[in-house]
Amino acid sequence: MQNVKPEFPFQPIAEYRAYKSAIDAAMLSVCESGNYILGPECVEFEKVFAAWIGTAHAVGVANGTDALVLALRALGIGVGDTVITVSHTAVATVAAIELTGAEALLVDIEPATFTLDPQKLADTIRANPQRRFKAVIPVHLYGQPSDMPAIRAIAQQHSLHVIEDCAQSHGATLGGKITGTFGDAATFSFYPTKNLGAIGDGGAVVTRDASVAARVRELRQYGWKSRYISDTTGMNSRLDELQAAILRVKLPHLRTDNQRRRDLATLYAMHAANSAITLPPVRSGAEHVYHQYVVRSPQRDALMAALKTNGVPTAIHYPQPVHTQPAYLGRIATGAGGLAESERACREVLSLPMHPQLTDDAVIFAAQKISEWRP
Repeated sequence: MQNVKPEFPFQPIAEYRAYKSAIDAAMLSVCESGNYILGPECVEFEKVFAAWIGTAHAVGVANGTDALVLALRALGIGVGDTVITVSHTAVATVAAIELTGAEALLVDIEPATFTLDPQKLADTIRANPQRRFKAVIPVHLYGQPSDMPAIRAIAQQHSLHVIEDCAQSHGATLGGKITGTFGDAATFSFYPTKNLGAIGDGGAVVTRDASVAARVRELRQYGWKSRYISDTTGMNSRLDELQAAILRVKLPHLRTDNQRRRDLATLYAMHAANSAITLPPVRSGAEHVYHQYVVRSPQRDALMAALKTNGVPTAIHYPQPVHTQPAYLGRIATGAGGLAESERACREVLSLPMHPQLTDDAVIFAAQKISEWRP
């Protein structure tokens, strides 16, 4: 057993220091270029990110929330429409739906994976024939792929668009196919703590459909097809050159960094044997990228306190399901059995330290403290 507490560095700073010289050079190049918005760095990042994902088009935008809004709008979704997603997610998923004027309808999750339950999706559509369902947004939460074959089959049966929320799943795969390539469009966040993170906000919409990509490009800049002339009502959501340059530096390291996350997950599994907690499973055929390493326990708060006493930082993703938050009350689907699993997850989940710059010793120390803990 280790008795000396290792350091748990803050991820964005640790990652910046890991790639400091290249990032500094890229930022200086942008500053000296005079191109700061939608310039050559953004164009090149869009090209290399689309190639990395394996899709035809990527469009850089200001953040992950805007990416969802723009993808929805590009697919013609707005007032009077209903979009199905989960309640156990970052609130941005639901906020984006309602920013389009559409209504979010929230369904429950699979208890093991924390992702959208396909059976609940089918039940919801069947039980609400009066609604104008237009799309479903599966969230690949914590880096775990949703059950995309089942979700796509249901969506096709009911003529629904599929928009993948990949904010936490950069590089995750299911059946050898990367998340972001299953749906009509997919959205990414490059918030600093993401598997691929900027030093500030950033996001992207990816799609194989040229018309959807063109529509997102118009909408992200005031609805312009030609400068200063708005053909439609758009918005200002542009990926700036500094963030695009930083992302270009980091992208070639993403596969290695994701593998490091998987290696750390293996260490947790080896050293955190404790019947009082449940370790995260991996969906059959999936490659998890562990944006978060999330355990669960009915005594979560006591575990969190014990780890804090031992100097191990933790967090809760997320402490309250969206459907119980004041701004989004009443978005529960009828006829789908409620949201019991989402509510239980929020009472039990705990995120342990997880990022590529952590040492083996740090993860083993945290895991051993969990193993020693008794509720």
